[in-house]
This record gives sequence, C-alpha cells and structure tokens, in this order.
Amino acid sequence: MKMSFLTCSINVGTAVAVVILAVVILLIIASCIKIVPQARAVVLERLGKYRCTWSVGLHFKVPFIDRVAKKINLKEQVIDFRPQPVITKDNVTMQIDTVVFMQITDPKLYAYGVENPLMAIENLTATTLRNIIGELELDQTLTSREFINTKMRSQLDVATDPWGIKVNRVELKNIIPPKEIQDSMEKQMKAERERREKILQAEGEKKSTILVAEGKKESAILDAEAEKQAAILRAEAKKEATIREAEGQAQAILKVQEANAAGIRLIKEAGADQAVLQLKSLEAFAKAADGQATKIIIPSEIQGIAGGIKSLVEVAKD
Repeated sequence: MKMSFLTCSINVGTAVAVVILAVVILLIIASCIKIVPQARAVVLERLGKYRCTWSVGLHFKVPFIDRVAKKINLKEQVIDFRPQPVITKDNVTMQIDTVVFMQITDPKLYAYGVENPLMAIENLTATTLRNIIGELELDQTLTSREFINTKMRSQLDVATDPWGIKVNRVELKNIIPPKEIQDSMEKQMKAERERREKILQAEGEKKSTILVAEGKKESAILDAEAEKQAAILRAEAKKEATIREAEGQAQAILKVQEANAAGIRLIKEAGADQAVLQLKSLEAFAKAADGQATKIIIPSEIQGIAGGIKSLVEVAKD
C-alpha cells in the first residue's frame, strides 16, 4: 500500500516536472523567434561577437549563445538641437539653433561606430557651425542661410559616414543676433519700410498726375475732333446750300431761256417780219433799261431803229 502511494507520488512529481520543463522549453523557443517589422533592423551577436543584421521578416536565434545587441530604427529622424553660441568674422556673438534630418543606413556601423551617436552628431554639428560662421560676417550670415545649410550638410555627411549615418538635410532654424543688433535691424527695417511707402506714394501721385493729364489730353482731342466734325458739317452744309442755290439759278435761267425760245418760236411761226423782231428787241431793251444795271450795251440794230424812229418823229412834226 505504502509502496503504491510512493510510486504514485513519484509519478505525479515527474509529470509536474515534465510539464514545467516543457513550459520552460516552449518559453525559450518562443524567445528565440523574432519578427522584425518594416523600417527596423536588429544587430545580432553570438558569444559577444557581431554575427549578422536581421532585416524585415521572421528570424531564429540560438538560445543562450545568440543575443540581440541593438534594435535600430531605419526611418529618417529629425533632431532639433538647442541654440549654440557662435562668433562671426566681425566678432558678433549670436545664437543659432539647427535641425538635422538624418537616417541610419548601416546598422552595424551605427551599433559599433561611436558611443551615443546622437550626442556625437550634436557636438559635431555645433563644431561645424562655429567653423562656418567664423568665416562669415554678420550680414553674410543673415543672408546666406542656403549656403550655410548646404555646407553643413556636406561636412556632416562626410563625418558621420563611418558611423553608418547619412545626413539628408540641415536647416538653420533661428538666427538670434545680440539685442543691440536686433534694435538696429528693426530701425533699419522701419526706415526701409518708410522709404518704400514714400516711393509707393510718389509713384501713386505720379500715376494719378499722368492719368489726369491723359484725361485732359483725351478731352482736348475729343473737343478738337468734335470741332473738326462740326466744321466739316458746316462746310458740307454751306457747300450743299451753294450747290442748291446755283442749281436754282441755273434752273431759273433755263426756264427763262426756254420761255424766250418759246416766244421766238411762236413769233417765227406767226410769220413776223424784221420790223416786228426789231420792235421786240426794243421792248426787251426797254425792260433792261428799267433794271439796276449801270452800263447797257445797245445793239447796232436797235440804234438804227432808234434813229429811224427819230427821223419819223421829225417828219411828222414838219
């Protein structure tokens, strides 16, 4: 009975031990299975020595021999450094803070290249910035941001390449000159704004004067055109009136000539002799003499008739 109970106790203990051992083995196996997500990398060491770099996917390691030395983020990182005091070529001290855009390109070099890479980059950035600004004067520093950014990026990229880091871009976030320089710059900017305002006002007045002059010019041109058109219309009207008057006189003369021609034709048709024709001429001369003409040309025929009439009168008196 005792032997049976002891055997049963041993079996239960063995089963528990087996279960525990199995759980431990499963936990160890589970810890050896690693999944590396996107944009990540894992540096693996075996017995303290670099073995490989795991990229995206499922990976296995040997328990108690392999270990994960470093997990690395491969995304582009933005590092904002605090303002650094720098001195320009003309001995002006200012504060400049920079922003560095960097990306890890070689996980092995990043893991073993330098201790605390971010601090190393910050110190390197400050040193490079001081060297570049030390070659520039204040005005150049304030107006050469693009030049400074490009030069810093180039120098930092070369310096960080052994660390497995690529510097994609460097930006000067703020350039803070001394207080007296700021006051002077503000006064200069204010004077510049006032100068531009005066220039704009002068240009506005000039444009206004030009517009007024152009308006007067256009008005004078329109008045001249109107007067010209009016003169042309008056001349046309006078010309038309003269033409109509001349046409009326011509019509009247034509009517008179037609009437005379009709009278002569009637006289001829009536068979009038020369004496009658001369008498008609005398009547026409008498009518002409009643007019306002100061000179009258008397045809020779009428003179002869007049002489004959005078002779007849004298004979009658005798």
